[in-house]
Amino acid sequence: MADQLEPVLVVIPTYNERDNLEPIVTRLHAALPKAHVLVVDDGSPDGTGELADELAKSNGRMHVMHRTEKNGLGAAYVAGFRWGLDRDYAVLVEMDADGSHAPEDLPRILDALTDADLAIGSRYVPGGKVVNWPARREFFSRGANLYSRLALGASVKDITAGFRAYRRVVLEKIRIDNVASQGYCFQIDLGWRTIEAGFTVVEVPITFTEREHGVSKMTGDVIREALIRVTKWGLRRRGNQVKSLFTRRPA
Repeated sequence: MADQLEPVLVVIPTYNERDNLEPIVTRLHAALPKAHVLVVDDGSPDGTGELADELAKSNGRMHVMHRTEKNGLGAAYVAGFRWGLDRDYAVLVEMDADGSHAPEDLPRILDALTDADLAIGSRYVPGGKVVNWPARREFFSRGANLYSRLALGASVKDITAGFRAYRRVVLEKIRIDNVASQGYCFQIDLGWRTIEAGFTVVEVPITFTEREHGVSKMTGDVIREALIRVTKWGLRRRGNQVKSLFTRRPA
């Protein structure tokens, strides 16, 4: 990995991930010894935040941010990204704590940033796959990605993916402090903003494995938010296209 792509900060939001946290951090540092980790804990009642503090005491590459309430995935990532940007990290990574994202895939994702601004760990490009997911959930995930591509005109196959690496210039330009999306809609939002800003996006095949411990944070509200926001963005895009046809000056 090129020097200009270091240092790397991996932002890991947590809520009730005590059983998963230590194994995932151990695997991450085995795969990327130089990477730093920021755990953003939303006041987990199971003691995840306290465990993170204990791990950080003996690990100078690990940092912890405590938030007093559960405000959603998007807000946790924005807070983590802002922390990293303020400390001059060159690359900021999103990764789940539940083991669904294999840290061993991260070196390939970071290497892809040599020729890109955003590298997405993708389940739906050749070589990518999902393991232990119910057929209904994979069907829904693929459908959400297809709908997003059609609505937004984006070519990214897995724009809902939450395993990704950004060059800092992307997060500086797309004004992350204005992002209100939550859940996996946050991933669509940032991916779309990155594309709209003219940055290069690549997808790297990964194996996504369903969590073994804890419960999924996917809810009906998260799904509804994504559907409503993507539809609005798509309609706005279509409106802008129509407007440009009428305002275009003749040659």
